[in-house]
Amino acid sequence: MDQIYLDYNATTPIDPEVAAEMRPFLDEYFGNPSSSHAFGIKTRMAVEKARSRVAALINCRPQEVVFTSGGTESNNMAIKGAAYAMRKHGNHIIISAVEHPAVTEVSRFLETQGFEITIVKVDKFGMVDPEDVKKALRPETILISVMHANNEVGTIQPIAAIADIARRHGALMHTDAAQSLGKIPVDVKELDIDLLSVAGHKLYAPKGIGMLYIRHGVKIEKLMHGADHEQNLRAGTENVLEIVGLGKACEIAAKNLENNLIHLSRMKNRLLKELAGKLGDLRINGHPTRSLPNTLSIGFENLNAVSLLQAMEGVAASAGAACHTGTTGDSSVLGAMKVPPAFSQGTIRFSTGRYTTEEEIDKAVEIIAEAVKSLQPESMEKSEITHKGEMVKLTHFTHGLGCACKMRPADLEIVLANMPAVKDPRVIVGADKRDDAAVYLLNDEMALVQTVDFFTPVVDDPYTFGAIAAANSLSDIYAMGARPIFALNIAAFPVNRLPLSVLEAILKGASDKATEAGIPILGGHSIEDTEPKFGMVVSGLVHPGKVLSNAGAKSGDVLILTKPLGTGIISTAAKRGIADEVSIKSAISTMQTLNKTAAEFMLKRKVNACTDVTGFGLAGHLHELTAASGVEAEIWFDQLPFIEGVQSLAAAGAIPGGTIANADFAAAFADFGDLSQTDIYLVCDAQTSGGLLISLPMDEASLLISDLTENGLTAAMIGRLNEAGAGNIRFVFEKQE
Repeated sequence: MDQIYLDYNATTPIDPEVAAEMRPFLDEYFGNPSSSHAFGIKTRMAVEKARSRVAALINCRPQEVVFTSGGTESNNMAIKGAAYAMRKHGNHIIISAVEHPAVTEVSRFLETQGFEITIVKVDKFGMVDPEDVKKALRPETILISVMHANNEVGTIQPIAAIADIARRHGALMHTDAAQSLGKIPVDVKELDIDLLSVAGHKLYAPKGIGMLYIRHGVKIEKLMHGADHEQNLRAGTENVLEIVGLGKACEIAAKNLENNLIHLSRMKNRLLKELAGKLGDLRINGHPTRSLPNTLSIGFENLNAVSLLQAMEGVAASAGAACHTGTTGDSSVLGAMKVPPAFSQGTIRFSTGRYTTEEEIDKAVEIIAEAVKSLQPESMEKSEITHKGEMVKLTHFTHGLGCACKMRPADLEIVLANMPAVKDPRVIVGADKRDDAAVYLLNDEMALVQTVDFFTPVVDDPYTFGAIAAANSLSDIYAMGARPIFALNIAAFPVNRLPLSVLEAILKGASDKATEAGIPILGGHSIEDTEPKFGMVVSGLVHPGKVLSNAGAKSGDVLILTKPLGTGIISTAAKRGIADEVSIKSAISTMQTLNKTAAEFMLKRKVNACTDVTGFGLAGHLHELTAASGVEAEIWFDQLPFIEGVQSLAAAGAIPGGTIANADFAAAFADFGDLSQTDIYLVCDAQTSGGLLISLPMDEASLLISDLTENGLTAAMIGRLNEAGAGNIRFVFEKQE
């Protein structure tokens, strides 16, 4: 099926006229605009022509236009530049509660530099009240930054009124106009602003180009130092190719502004009317009248936005802003508007564009309505399965991936801290030991080990998902030094969305993996749900004196890991379509491999503690071990085993929300030293069916490594346990001999 693109607020395609204007500067005109010969003069004239076109669109003088690499740089240049230039007059900045991260993160940085930030609230429509801005003013206020139109809900702010307040106070006024330019009139004189940011890729120009309007007479500190390019405000040879593209895009926008506004409004209104006709009353986020003509933010009650996007196969839209994809938690914009969680968690942003057609809208309505109905509980008995005879991709039916969908470790700690203490003397291992399995004494020779695991699909193939889920569930038994004896299935299944043959394949994959482990599956429990989920309760036996738990590690031990890391990142990349087959196959092979053989060799050695690495990542599960044992750890990043390709995928941004939550949690107990942010995500990556993490003396470790490697298993010595302590972990980039 051809994709219907309703995500123009995320980015726009390059207009063919823009591309045609750019082409000669790719193929023929290559001169440096600063050169005085004919080659340079040609490109200099092109840059200045583009500057005049941009100026004409926003009604300013050409010399008030400075070209940048995009909206983010423009915002940084405006806010930091103004703050540093005005510092002698004050240190207070006002922003709104619905700003883009390119403004909020800049503001947070400035707080570390001695500036004070006030965040002004918005009303239920996402609108700033100018009176609230006036109340927030201080004698030391030097800058106000409020976006022109919100990227998520489309609300247009009263910028002129706020600018008047700034002007009367003597503060500078900045607005981020990335979403408004080309959709509604943007006149810097009517808005009466000092600084305005633009992003080219929201305007049918290329990505990587933007501009900052700086009103004549306004002084800012430059961020880029070097030669005197861009009126000595932004050093660096001009990006002629893309500057030409932005200039042409602005010329087209100015010429067609009224027609575009009418078209965008008609497409948006048609989408809303038709959806309301099929789904009834809808909650619209944003101002009912003062809103962008193309932006429609709809909150679908009690649905998950990511699951809905997956169900809307054939329609491209966003759960909030595209640049937040993969992060956890609700939209800060919807939170500031106090949208109830029942609606905010199911909010989809649709944004129409210049090329949107009525036929596309009508097709999109059918797809969206069917997806919404299929996810609503009341449709369970009536909905018709549409995937009969087609290859099912399970990850398209869930918003989580494997163990990455576990509860955030910080939230789980809060819950467990309030649970009553267990006083049964037969409990050998309970929640207090930070283990994922419980051990209960049966008699002097035998203890029962029991664990449960349950998660959403981490791969597309149902049979493989069942096998991986079973391997993951069995892992905790092996980590405790026990022998599994039987299992029970736990299944949740969307009978309205998928044929029962898919569930049968999941169960078959789990059954075959249980057979490989040498145990039967004796039954289980199933429920209907909007997402497929599967796991197992596994029971095992162990001698009471041979139980391995997190609490037995000793200072001087070394740490061995028996599987490579990276399954969460690769699974996320695979779902997004950016992972290659080699990485995907490696990750699947890793996740399907039982920890049985590694555990058998481990039990031949004097092991002090063991855990397996799953949803909380290496850092999280190691911390459970170090905290329970009261020791400190040192991990050598260069010794960590990674699945091939995972480091490149992490650098490309394929980071699960669970991994980001793990990294945030780990900041309390981990010293990441010289590790980059990407490296930190790698060591915090939420694993599914990961390896055993074994703590044992050095002499025993050498023997275990030999056993494992000789049998084709991963055996990496990744760190050591040091002095007694609170369980903190220090990561070093290279092992020091």
